[in-house]
Amino acid sequence: MEVKQGASAAKGPGALVLGIETSCDETAAAVVRDGKEILSNVISSQVDLHRIYGGVVPEIASRKHIELIMPVIDLALKEAGVSPGELDAIAVTYGPGLVGALLVGLSAAKAMALALGCPLVGINHIEGHIYANFLEYPEVDPPLVCLTVSGGHTDLLYIDEYGRYDILGRTRDDAAGEAFDKIARVMGLDYPGGPEIARAAEDGDPEAIDFPRGLLQADTYDFSFSGLKTAAINYIHNLRQRGEELPVADIAASLQEAVVDVLVTKTLAAAEAYGVKTIFLSGGVAANERLRSRLRELAGVQGIRVYYPSKVLCTDNAAMIACAGYYRYRRGERSSWDLNAVPNLRLGDN
Repeated sequence: MEVKQGASAAKGPGALVLGIETSCDETAAAVVRDGKEILSNVISSQVDLHRIYGGVVPEIASRKHIELIMPVIDLALKEAGVSPGELDAIAVTYGPGLVGALLVGLSAAKAMALALGCPLVGINHIEGHIYANFLEYPEVDPPLVCLTVSGGHTDLLYIDEYGRYDILGRTRDDAAGEAFDKIARVMGLDYPGGPEIARAAEDGDPEAIDFPRGLLQADTYDFSFSGLKTAAINYIHNLRQRGEELPVADIAASLQEAVVDVLVTKTLAAAEAYGVKTIFLSGGVAANERLRSRLRELAGVQGIRVYYPSKVLCTDNAAMIACAGYYRYRRGERSSWDLNAVPNLRLGDN
């Protein structure tokens, strides 16, 4: 079992929440105290298992989750120095994600909560990504604008208080991370595609190819990356048909720059329109260094502070789920025993 672990901490007073995350291809469990102190953060990744297929195979992912879920939970409790009976609540991702994968985590969480007489708190995976920032920066409070970018989602939000979200814009087609992955596959890059494009872009010219920037000038906070995806794939196919060598670094750098331009422009416009001086960046694509640096640079000119999690908390993990669960638990929210997996769950539906 390949496991990544977060820092452990000594036991002490405070509400202890176990987080469980199995929405895609990471089996994760974490214990967080009072929504701000990570006692353990265990992640077992399936990336190597799915790499030969060029993407996540749902059936394989589900079977691996079944194999790993209890060992990962046991390790998270052990690393935290916490016994199951000391838990105040169990938080679990119930969507969005792969339905089979989600059901593994849900089943484990329900069984534990029922056996322990412990409250169950269902968490939207996207909300978890947002709370990765509150976990690392507990001193930061709303109001703020949050850009959440991952393989399946691109959402721009205004948050005026904990747990309340005004959806300003969403992707109308492909999410940014999804476009990266699909183009990387056509380019022949390794899986997962997003980090591979970022690595290739380091040696490329971001102005070499003028890829389209969907909805950049439109009067909307929505996103569209399908045009960019199609343009990039056609560009690659045309070069191959002519027998020309692919300028991989330039394609990657130009593609990355087009995506970053759109994300940064719309996020800063939203911050200005809503009069906020704080921006959160979250989700797997938030680990992209070009996105981080460009947003931080341009926001700084406007006197806006930009926060993003450490890279281990950008990707899927259970510490963020435990943190989000703590805040809902503190507000008195509880999930019923008939809580089910919702693979197409959107923020605001819960």
